[in-house]
Amino acid sequence: MFRLTHAVIDYHTLTDAVRSPHCGAVVLFLGTVRDLTGEQVTVFLDYDAYAPMAEKKLAEIEADVRRKWPVGEIAMVHRLGRLGVGEVSVAVAVSCPHRGDAFNACRFAIDTLKELVPIWKKENAPDGTGEWVHPSAKPGAS
Repeated sequence: MFRLTHAVIDYHTLTDAVRSPHCGAVVLFLGTVRDLTGEQVTVFLDYDAYAPMAEKKLAEIEADVRRKWPVGEIAMVHRLGRLGVGEVSVAVAVSCPHRGDAFNACRFAIDTLKELVPIWKKENAPDGTGEWVHPSAKPGAS
């Protein structure tokens, strides 16, 4: 299961959605809005995406994770719109029979999502300035 949403991510429900009697491990990753990126203060983020391509890439990531690990269920949700400091921007939940596979699958899913899915964020500073960046971009990289 994967989706883009403007709604608050209910990570408790997401975690329950991936639980399975065949899986002894559930790993949940939450990405939250932080107030600092390097030296830059952030007061809020704006997220936007090219939804048709983002959903296609999310489906590809889900299929890739399922090929590599014995996944029971996987869920990936990314917020769009304006988010304040502390809000959950992305959640990935994975269940597998064993914890090692669940951790590895979840890490692969979030790392690949950040690298490949066309979702951009605008980091907004206290002075009203902001910069749009792809989440996989390294600070200072073009």
